[in-house]
This record gives sequence, structure tokens and C-alpha cells, in this order.
Amino acid sequence: MFARKSKSSTNSQSVSSECLSQESSSQERKSMTKREPSASSNLIQEGHLIANLEAVNKKQAITELAKLAAPITGLSEHVIFDVLFAREKLGTTGVGHGIAIPHGKVENVDKVYGFFARIEQPIDFEAIDEKPVDLLFMMLAPHDAGADHLKALAKISRMFREKAFCEKLRGAPDAKTLYALLSEGEKNVEAAN
Repeated sequence: MFARKSKSSTNSQSVSSECLSQESSSQERKSMTKREPSASSNLIQEGHLIANLEAVNKKQAITELAKLAAPITGLSEHVIFDVLFAREKLGTTGVGHGIAIPHGKVENVDKVYGFFARIEQPIDFEAIDEKPVDLLFMMLAPHDAGADHLKALAKISRMFREKAFCEKLRGAPDAKTLYALLSEGEKNVEAAN
């Protein structure tokens, strides 16, 4: 009543299974070696910002952002501060128009992190246009991030290049609105690419 499988039918099933197995293994290898670029994911998360930072100078602003970042990244405040301040010694990250983007590469993080602060009273950040800074976007990247670090910096630069975007951030009433604006800004930059 039941027909026996012919040898050729069994062989074709075996070959078919082997091809699927090889394809699956190939995909697994690709997923293990392919690292998803951090720049395409949201750099800023809801708890990664300070709506009204009270700081009187660059050092204090970076210290406060390092305090915010430490428990999120698992790094110490001192490590974060030292990396960022060492970068500042190479040249200011005050890019002009009231904006600074302090950034650095650190050991023991697995992705690019973004943190934002709106400073209540603009501070001297030794910006390239010599104007005080009130919008601060801090970025921390893995030491070996390479292209991810540069892509994230480019994304942030494009976001903050938009004058209307910066004015919305300056006028936002609270942290929730700031987060929504930053998230929308990231999506708009990604959509434009």
C-alpha cells in the first residue's frame, strides 16, 4: 500500500537538505561576523538627557554628562571625563552656533552611546566661533568602532546643522519633548540618506 521511496528520490531529498544546511550555516557565519552599524540605531535613549543642565563651564558640563553616562555605560565617571577632556585638549568640540559635540572612544562598551544636555545659561566652550554653548551632544564609542564612530558623528553633525531643529531644542518645555525632537531628528537624517 505504501510506496517505497526510490533511491533517486532519497538522494534528491538528501541533496536538498544538504543545500539548506549549507545555506543556513553560511547565514549564521555572516550574522556572527557582520556587526550592525550603531549609527543606524537611535543614539539617544529616553534616559540619556538633561533638560536643564546647570553648569558654569566646560569642565562642569562634561562632568555632569559623565555622571549621567556612567551607570548607563557601565564605565566610571572618571574614565568618561578623562577620555572626553583628553579629546578637548586636541581641539575644541564646540562646533559653533551654540553647539558642542564632545566625543571619545572608550574600552568596554559594545555600541555607540549618545547623551544630550541643554545648558540653562550658555557657557564658554572655546567654540570655533567663540560663541557660548547651550546645546551639548556627547558621544561615546567603542575603542574599535572605526566607521560606526564616524557615521554617528556625521549623523549628529547633520542634525545640529539645521537651525530650525536647534531652535526647537532650545524652546522645548521638558525632557520628554527634547527626547521626541532628538528621535525625530535622527529619523529625518537617516531618511535623507
